[in-house]
Amino acid sequence: MKDQLEVLVGKMVDDGILFDEAVGEFEKRFIKKVLDTAHGNQSRAAEQLGIHRNTLSRKIEEYKLDHNGHRHKRGR
Repeated sequence: MKDQLEVLVGKMVDDGILFDEAVGEFEKRFIKKVLDTAHGNQSRAAEQLGIHRNTLSRKIEEYKLDHNGHRHKRGR
């Protein structure tokens, strides 16, 4: 796992990805995965993430995730 992460970080640095962008993308994907595992149950997901439920709700809104952890679909 650490080797895979090292390779990924190296690629991100080489591609000029900014720190805030990298952290935000990681956080969004991590939260989505935990929400999927918790079948959209925000209380359970917050507990698994080790954060307060209100913090999780704010992150869901910030990253435009719906209650099942999927991104909101924008009008086409």
